[in-house]
Amino acid sequence: MQVQPYLFFEGRCEEAITFYRENLGAQVVMMMRFSENPEAGKAETASGCSLPPGSENKIMHVAFTIGDSMLMASDGMCSGKPEFKGVSLSLTASDEQQAEKYFNALSNGGQVQMPMTQTFFAKRFGMVADKFGVSWMVLGGVEHKPA
Repeated sequence: MQVQPYLFFEGRCEEAITFYRENLGAQVVMMMRFSENPEAGKAETASGCSLPPGSENKIMHVAFTIGDSMLMASDGMCSGKPEFKGVSLSLTASDEQQAEKYFNALSNGGQVQMPMTQTFFAKRFGMVADKFGVSWMVLGGVEHKPA
């Protein structure tokens, strides 16, 4: 069994994937746009909802990896109002320098919730919401990696 995060970017998915590729080394495994859906002509009945006009080329589903982790995402209903509440993605870097690099990249256009600092559980730890609103906990210099 696996539990994998599924993120709804509400119209900014492609921008987010590009950002994660450039800053975290994300690799797209598969991607389908709404127009590529086998039932594209029946999109309203297939999904039970309608998308705003002009959303045909938005991302219906994408699977991508960051390091050894698989994440999935979509533009969802393309509402323009993504909300990522009550959850954070934890990113454990190989060392303190890499943690600082990731934290700084994720902070670009985002909001620092807790600046990078030394803690009892990691030489470097910080919390940030990236420019898409996704919350991240970035760790580096962890002696015992989380199970």
